[in-house]
Amino acid sequence: MKIPGPDHPITITPATRRWRARFYGHVIADSANALVLKEATYPPVVYFPREDVSTEYMSRTDRTTHCPYKGDASYYTLLMDGHFAENGVWTYETPFPAMSAIAGHLAFYPNQVELYEVDDAAVNPHPAEPPQESRTVDEVVQHTDAGGGNAQREHWEPNVETPGLEGGVR
Repeated sequence: MKIPGPDHPITITPATRRWRARFYGHVIADSANALVLKEATYPPVVYFPREDVSTEYMSRTDRTTHCPYKGDASYYTLLMDGHFAENGVWTYETPFPAMSAIAGHLAFYPNQVELYEVDDAAVNPHPAEPPQESRTVDEVVQHTDAGGGNAQREHWEPNVETPGLEGGVR
């Protein structure tokens, strides 16, 4: 086990935006809680929390690899609509202590799965409801029927005529 340092820096930071993974037109991961791992001179890797990934399209493979900094990686193959990405997903289920933040997360090979940032406000325009005590009622609306077949108030006069049988709507 090696510890990241000046000769081989590794940083793990929360993503500043929402991330998605798309496989053949299907969004298979969507997270506002992704992590970005930057390791030495390698391209950054986005790790998605497992609960934000549609794992029903994945099957575990026998492939494993070892990283002296992160530990042992396990792999999954994606299969959807007749398309597959063999060993296109990996995870460090029990990473070394210095990399414990990526436990419970999955990463995708960008040459097999499209990874992209999205504007959270565009896909989640109402991120949280206000607390119950801060909600106000703008207007009380009475329905014409409480469900029992009886009107709650008098019916208003119709403002249109009922069409006749000749040429009218039936």
